[in-house]
Amino acid sequence: MTRAAITEEVRALERLDLQGLRQAWVARYGGPEPRLRSRELLGLMLAWRIQAEAFGGLCPQAMRKLQDQKAPRRGALEVPVGTVLTREWQGRAHTVRRTPAGFEWDGRTYRSLTAVARAISGGAWSGPLFFGLVKRSGADA
Repeated sequence: MTRAAITEEVRALERLDLQGLRQAWVARYGGPEPRLRSRELLGLMLAWRIQAEAFGGLCPQAMRKLQDQKAPRRGALEVPVGTVLTREWQGRAHTVRRTPAGFEWDGRTYRSLTAVARAISGGAWSGPLFFGLVKRSGADA
C-alpha cells in the first residue's frame, strides 16, 4: 500500500463514530474489538496499528526504554523535597516536612504522606486528601 493510501485510510477513521470504529477493527483484525468507550482512543489505536503495520512500529531503542520504565503509580502525587504541610487535627496543628528520606512528623520519618495521616488521625486516610492536596472524588469543584 502506498503512503497516500495509508493516509487516506487513517483519515477516513476520523469520520466514523464509536460503533463504526469497532466495525472497522473487526473487519481489519477480527474480533473481539477493544472494549473501549472512547471514540477518540479507539480511533488512535486503530490509526497507530494501521500505520505501524505499513511503516513499522517503534524502534528497538524506544521499545527497550518503554520496557525498562517502571509503571507510574495510579494517582501518585509528587511532593517536592522541602515542602512543609500543616494540618489542624482535633485542636492541634501538625506540621510535616518532606525530606529526601520521606515525610518527617513528630520526630519520625514515614515512607508516605498517607502513613503520616494515619499516624495523626488513627484512621485510614489518604495522605493527599488529609492534607488538602487533592479533593475528595465526586466533591463539588
